[in-house]
Amino acid sequence: MSESSALNVPPAVAAPAADRSPGLPQLLLLLAGSCLSVLGAVLIAPVLPQMTRAFAATPGAEVLVPIVLTAPALLIGLTAPFAGVVADRIDRKRLLLLAMLAYSVFGTAPLYLGSLGAILASRVLVGLCEGAIMTCCTTLIGDYWSGARRARYLGLQTLVATLSATVFLALGGVLGASGWRTPFWLYVVAAPLALPMALKLWQPRRRSTAGHLAKLPWRQLAAPCLVTLFGGVVFYALIVELSFVLTGVGVASTGTIGAVSAIMSLATAGGAIAFGRLAGKTPRVLLPAEFGLSAAGLLLVFATASPVVITLGAVLTGFGTGMLLPTLLTWAVNRLSFEQRGRGTGLWTGALFLGEFACPLALAAIGGGTGGLQGALAVLGIASVLAGVLTAVTLRRHDRPLDATEH
Repeated sequence: MSESSALNVPPAVAAPAADRSPGLPQLLLLLAGSCLSVLGAVLIAPVLPQMTRAFAATPGAEVLVPIVLTAPALLIGLTAPFAGVVADRIDRKRLLLLAMLAYSVFGTAPLYLGSLGAILASRVLVGLCEGAIMTCCTTLIGDYWSGARRARYLGLQTLVATLSATVFLALGGVLGASGWRTPFWLYVVAAPLALPMALKLWQPRRRSTAGHLAKLPWRQLAAPCLVTLFGGVVFYALIVELSFVLTGVGVASTGTIGAVSAIMSLATAGGAIAFGRLAGKTPRVLLPAEFGLSAAGLLLVFATASPVVITLGAVLTGFGTGMLLPTLLTWAVNRLSFEQRGRGTGLWTGALFLGEFACPLALAAIGGGTGGLQGALAVLGIASVLAGVLTAVTLRRHDRPLDATEH
């Protein structure tokens, strides 16, 4: 039996030629590329206070320096759908390689740029590259594999990205000890990674050479993308706000705060692992459970001043969101054809990152009317319960296992 038939992959989707089939090298490269958007999101977080002091003479530095961290996420949200169009119309591999090289150039630009405005502009370009990299890596996972393997590898993508966030935060802190510019050297890693990508990845053969893009199934994509927009807010809430919650209940030790954040990160990884075992279920079964776990954790964080109970709440939310992201992604891309997959993946990626960017803004606005951050988390928890109920009631038409192979 051939590898293509063993994986239940349609020949035109799995590989460009009969003698090429994806394996561990391709998976590792695509997972490594998927981590670069995480690097952009967390690496420089530990040096933001140093940057603020370095640019104290720049008007509005207190506002502009945090945007240096968050700007890439906004650009991913805005540009990933367009990257998906390029991936479908032209070539996934070429777009990926170009974005990887540009990522190294723009990512390391703050090493020599002298003004905060120029650094912010370079971060906008980093976000543009990240949108293309994330879209292409996820699309190629969908191209190379299908069925249970695709579901498992998309769950693994969430797992690796979650664990890498912890590593990049630690590296940012260690490198930042020698100056706020030093962590930006890590962005150079994308350039050498592009070389094995050029050798080991390939552009799958198109089903058609008609020269036009297949129409997207907008009604099919609308539900997963809208749910993902809200899911991005739920996923990012405690990643951004947990340290403030702990500080608010009297935890002063940065070591303790870091340990609780690491425990939540491990719980998120555990949820991604659990997804691989549950991918035979349908979104109508999984989404209510995942939103329910996330809601239970958020409501626990709201209801207590005990650091131990807050940690338990963070673990529940982390586990729930660790299952939630691969569920949403697999639901969105599973039934798309090769000619549609880049644009569908780009739309999903854009929805996720727009939700993440909106998260702190939404919690700040809600907190203004609820008396603080924990009250805002309670409102988000209640909204998560409602999201779980709505998905259970409305997804009858999508009642299909996530590991089902498309025909």
